[in-house]
This record gives sequence, C-alpha cells and structure tokens, in this order.
Amino acid sequence: MVMFSTTTQMANGTNLHLENLFLSSIQPLTKSISRSKEEVNKAIESAKTAQKLWAKTPLWKRAELLHKAAAILKEHKAPIAECLVKEIAKPAKDAVTEVVRSGDLVSYCAEEGVRVLGEGKFLVSDSFPGNERTKYCLTSKIPLGVVLAIPPFNYPVNLAVSKIAPALISGNSIVLKPPTQGAVAALHMVHCFHLAGFPKGLISCVTGKGSEIGDFLTMHPDVNCISFTGGDTGIAISKKSAMIPLQMELGGKDACIVLEDADLDLVAANIVKGGFSYSGQRCTAVKVALVMKSVADTLVKKINDKVAKLTVGPPEDDCDITPVVTESSANFIEELVKDAKEKGATFCQEYKRKGNLIWPLLLDNVGANMRIAREEPFGPVLPVIRINSVEEGILHCNSSNFGLQGCVFTKDINKAMLVSDAMETGTVQINSAPARGPDHFPFQGLKDSGIGSQGITNSINMMTKVKTTIINLPTPSYTMG
Repeated sequence: MVMFSTTTQMANGTNLHLENLFLSSIQPLTKSISRSKEEVNKAIESAKTAQKLWAKTPLWKRAELLHKAAAILKEHKAPIAECLVKEIAKPAKDAVTEVVRSGDLVSYCAEEGVRVLGEGKFLVSDSFPGNERTKYCLTSKIPLGVVLAIPPFNYPVNLAVSKIAPALISGNSIVLKPPTQGAVAALHMVHCFHLAGFPKGLISCVTGKGSEIGDFLTMHPDVNCISFTGGDTGIAISKKSAMIPLQMELGGKDACIVLEDADLDLVAANIVKGGFSYSGQRCTAVKVALVMKSVADTLVKKINDKVAKLTVGPPEDDCDITPVVTESSANFIEELVKDAKEKGATFCQEYKRKGNLIWPLLLDNVGANMRIAREEPFGPVLPVIRINSVEEGILHCNSSNFGLQGCVFTKDINKAMLVSDAMETGTVQINSAPARGPDHFPFQGLKDSGIGSQGITNSINMMTKVKTTIINLPTPSYTMG
C-alpha cells in the first residue's frame, strides 16, 4: 500500500510535480495523498494482517527478498537520487551515495539477521543453586508486530531503510511515515521493496503533515514499536506513546575538542567536512569547535582557507553548499547569526543569504552567552569557542541537553581516552569528525539526543522480544552413589 504524493516542494521554495519524472523506471502503485485517519487505519490494519503470515516465513526467505530489494534499489539509484536532489537539495553525488549505501545496508541486514535470529538458547534448571535437572528452557526472538518508522528529511532513504530492513528480517511489518520533503524519494524506495516481491500490505507508506496525522499514528493502539529520527518531536512522542519500545535518535550539538598537540591540518579538514557537508544539515555535523587558545589563531586560519574553497550553488552542480531545506530553517539560522553578531562574535566571512541558500560562515570568539553556542543551527554556520583548558571544553560539552556525538583531536591516546570517558555523548570520535556510519556500528545518543541504540544488530534486537518455552520433567527418583 503506497500513498503516492505527486507534489513536493524544493528547498528553494518552488513546487515540483514529479508524477511523470521517471515512471518508466519505477511505477508507483497508487497516486493519492494520505491525510485522513481512515487511510492511516487502513495502512496499519493491512500491516497488522500481513505481519501474522510474515512472522511464519522462514528466515532464509526473508533474507532472500531483502537481497532482491537491495539489488533493485541500487538498480534505480539514478532516478531515486534525482528525487533527493530535487526535493531536499542534496548534492547529486551525495544523493547517489545515499541510495547505494542504503542498498548495502539492506543486504548486510539480511546476512546479519540470519545469524542473530537463527540462534536460540538452551538452559537447564540445575545450573541455578538448589535446583534439580527437572526443567529445560528454550528461548528465541520473536517479532514485536507493527513497526512505525519515521525518518527525517536529510536522509529520507538511508534512515528509512535502517528501520525497514531490521524490522522485516525480524518478522515485523512496517508503516513508514516519510518526511514531507523527501517523501517522493522514500515512496519510490518503498516501491523497490514491492518489486522485490514482499507480501501485499506488509510495507505501507502514509504521507501527510505530522500536524495532521502524527499523533494519530504514534498513539495508535495497533502500533507495537516506534523508530524515529528527528528533533524535538521525538521528545513529544516519547511522552505520548503507550508502553511500547521506542528507538529514537534526536538532535545534537556535537562538540569538537581540539587539544594543543593536535595535527591542525587534520583538524581543519575534518571540521570543514564535518561542519559544512550537506550544508551542515546532519545530526552528526560538527556543531561547535572548542579550541585551546594557544592553537586557535592557527587553526581558524586553516579552516578559513578551506571554507574559501567551498562551492556554493544548486545541488545539480554538485556544490558543497546548497539551499537549506525550508525558508523557516533559513530564518532560524539567521536568528542565531544575528544574535551572535549583537553579542560580539567575530565573523570570519561576510554573512550572505539568498532565499534558502546561506553561504558558509565561521564564527570566531563565540561566547557562552550566545545562542549559537548552545542551539543547533542545522545549517552552514559553525561557532568556534576558545578554551583555556580541556576541562573547560568538557564542561561546555556536558552542559548541553544534547549528547549525540563528539570528537577530540590529540596525538596523545591517553589524553584522548580520558576525554572520551569524560564526554557525555553516545559516541566519541578520536581524530575524526562525528559520523553515523558504518551502518552496522552502534549509534546512540544520551540525554535529549535519543533513546536506545541503533545499528543493524541493535535494531534487530530492539524490534524483537524474547519468547521462552519451559519443559517440565518429573523429579528424578534415583540417587547417585
């Protein structure tokens, strides 16, 4: 069941009609916009019914279909990537990479699922003190039921399949609520799974504004699990949802701590890549650089030299900096920039904006009283805070309500490990910018940055529960001796 939205909005604010963009490559099943609660009920009911039979499908068959879906997804990488370019202004090369990476994730999940789910446990009662060997315990992993998957706009394909594939290999059904911008790419991705031969109704996709169907979806009594990636909406979902498993990756203010002995060329390359790729619209983007004062002047110059080489323009031209996703996003970024200017930050480049397109901007001498020091811009603006000690950097990092990722640059592995232990984040990168992948690595946030852990194996475990069968035997009548 696919509810196909025929109109989307580009990041520059113009509407784009995609119903005939590449229908010869991937023909949608239907062409309607899902907005009503009745349609949501139909999608969830279909998923609930299909899941009962799917749970009985052999693991090897589930894996076989996932491999087939992965191949079809890669086969149609060009048209799906074109959707990403048109809908969310993702640079063309990065858009193709996202689709290919998603296919790889699906294949890996198929292989890993067979291993993880194919092993049960056998326990005997006499391994516990005071018990005879009169009970045998068999355990296995069984699916939760209907999984609601809600990916964000910035990776609408990859972060959708990172939820879909583990759910399916585990025997669950999926209801996908794609982001408003990125919905068309997600819908075509879902159709690749249909083309692979998955049972009808097993994978449903409902489109529409979260304000209209969001609460109805997340509070639906027949939803058995929610996997969400996004921002503050996830906190609201966690407060409203019933007693069901939640997997959430939310916002971040990923801090980069630079010590005095760091390789500054390596730091500059990683800060620019980590802070400005996809215009800073990544949960794991470098959001604040905490730099020891003794090396700050040198590092800022190296960063500025690299920022000057970034290309700015349309995603079709594979520019480094492309328009941010919405006008409201651009307006929010501008608010943070104006606040920093009023409070005395040093502008390393002239602030420049044209519509949703914001030129890359490095802000030096940022103070803790500035909003940009605490809030997540989700755009191509990076603050530098000069610190007197590593303790000061750790304190700033840990004072945030976010705790997704962080990084530290130093040539001293002992210092690196001490800083890593002290940083209250789900992941710490040593001598590299924050990043989500590879997709089988554990990925989690602390505090307001998330609930649970992602990564293929972790997702499979989260989307299943343990089922136990106990065989009771009569008490032995014999004695040893």
